[in-house]
Amino acid sequence: MRNLITDVPGLLVGQADDARVRTGVTVIVPTERAVCAADVRGGAPGTRETDALAAENLVDAVDAVVLSGGSVYGLGAADGVTAWLGAQGRGYGMVSRPGVPLSPVIPAAILYDLANGGDKAWGLEPPYRALGVAAAQAASDHFALGNAGAGTGAMAGTLKGGLGSASVVTDDGFTVGAIVAVNAFGSVLAPGGRTFWATPYELDAEFGGLPPDGLRAAPDDWGPAKAAAAAAERVNTTIACVATDAILTPAQARRLAIMAQDGLARAIRPVHAQSDGDVVFALATGRRPLAEPAGLNLTRLGALAADCLARAVARGVFEATAWPGGEAKAWRDL
Repeated sequence: MRNLITDVPGLLVGQADDARVRTGVTVIVPTERAVCAADVRGGAPGTRETDALAAENLVDAVDAVVLSGGSVYGLGAADGVTAWLGAQGRGYGMVSRPGVPLSPVIPAAILYDLANGGDKAWGLEPPYRALGVAAAQAASDHFALGNAGAGTGAMAGTLKGGLGSASVVTDDGFTVGAIVAVNAFGSVLAPGGRTFWATPYELDAEFGGLPPDGLRAAPDDWGPAKAAAAAAERVNTTIACVATDAILTPAQARRLAIMAQDGLARAIRPVHAQSDGDVVFALATGRRPLAEPAGLNLTRLGALAADCLARAVARGVFEATAWPGGEAKAWRDL
């Protein structure tokens, strides 16, 4: 076990980033088309193809999921991933005829990292399409956490944010995993210390092993959130994907995404704010039947997905490092 979302059989992750621009892209690539759903809770989301995932619509599987920095410019990363996967002969085929390309289905979500001090003077050539191609090409079962991919330019409250991931295997053999780019308005730490809100869900000291003694807060005491920071209304959003190897319908995957959102609520305070664009995707790679009673076992997977997502949030911030120049402290600098 790598304690990564790629522990879920049938998933790869690729990343590309640009330290000069302070941004990056993360792409989750199933080895075969996978059932997908999305749940959007933030007040300022930026997404692509989430409506296509509704259970009543035509699309019943996707070819990749993209998480990107860059705000609206970052949606271009999915163009690069689409082009690359299409060139590999992957995608949905409405018409099977020579000369008619397949159409890769690539839902995406973006976070706002435009005001983090990086060089954004890209004119008519934002870097995201190229970063999307590079991320897709780099897809493997190992990937970096912290200042990597979509977490490169992220902030978590007033701390340096980052890319996090976590996984778990149930006693009966199902695998659940999560990946997240943490760029939240709220704080991942309880006020007055270094203790992560996600501490009760930590496994094997994966984000420092601190005791939960500091988990307390008074009303309106958010700890190191962005409330007093400049541009607090413009620099947020936590975007994530959870996954399982269970066979799920699109409606069941949607329930998995809904339940997984609670992982953000366990790890970030406050969350789903007007200035956040929080989005959680759910992927099902379909390797193991969901045993009866299906409702109970889906509930188990949803609870585990929320736990994994909370852990992934803390791991992303725990692994992050400060940018050169020290404009924002990392957790390890506290």
